[in-house]
Amino acid sequence: MTTLFDRIQPAAKFRITKGQIAKFLGIAEWLIKDIQRWRYVLFVHRGDKGGQFISYRKLEQWKNAIASHIQKCQTLQQLNFLKAAIARDSKKYGKQYDDGVKLFLYQIWQKCQENMLREREAIAIATVD
Repeated sequence: MTTLFDRIQPAAKFRITKGQIAKFLGIAEWLIKDIQRWRYVLFVHRGDKGGQFISYRKLEQWKNAIASHIQKCQTLQQLNFLKAAIARDSKKYGKQYDDGVKLFLYQIWQKCQENMLREREAIAIATVD
C-alpha cells in the first residue's frame, strides 16, 4: 500500500469496537453483525443492508496514530520524511482524508518542527557561550 500505511499497521494495532463503527456510520450498534479487520480496510456486516467497506484512513484512530508518529520524531530529517509520506498518502488517497484531518496533522507537524528548531538554536547558542 504505502509507507505510511505499513508504518501504522491499523489492522494489527487499532482496537475498533462496534460502538465506534456505529457512531462513525450513524447507525444503531445492534445493526452491526460483525466487523472483519482486513489489512487495508474494515468490512462491516450490517443487518440492514449487507456489507460495507470502511477505510482505516477515515477513522479517528488513523489521525491519532499519525499525530503520535509525528510527535515521536526526534530529528528534522525524520519529521520531514514523515511529512512527505503523509503528503504522498493524502494525495494518492485524497477521498479518504477529510480536510480537517490534513489541517490537524499539518498543525502538529508545524509545532514539532518549531520546537526542534528552537532546541537546535538553543544548543547552538549554548555552545557559543
